[in-house]
Amino acid sequence: MLLEYYFDFLNPDDISIKGHRIGIQDVIKYYLSGYSPEEILEELPSLNLEKIYAVITYYWRNRTQVDAYMFRLEQSQEQYYQEWLKKEPSEVIVRLRSHRDLVKKELLRIS
Repeated sequence: MLLEYYFDFLNPDDISIKGHRIGIQDVIKYYLSGYSPEEILEELPSLNLEKIYAVITYYWRNRTQVDAYMFRLEQSQEQYYQEWLKKEPSEVIVRLRSHRDLVKKELLRIS
């Protein structure tokens, strides 16, 4: 069986484990953080050891490409986060913050 059988290559920046919404990056992050396959299984119990080993094997056989894939994902996530920070807060958040500030003032006045 081909190693690629274990994966769904949805697009160049979206490789998931077949039958799951878990991306290979999720397994690889644990692996590169020092987790054993068995420990990864504890963190991602919907997988099985065969699929975890398939991801690790795919990583080592395609390390340069997978490292570039991981880098692109991190860059994309950081860009999304920075754009999110620039957005104006929703009306609900504004009201909650206002209420919080009123409560703080009242507590300070009482004490």
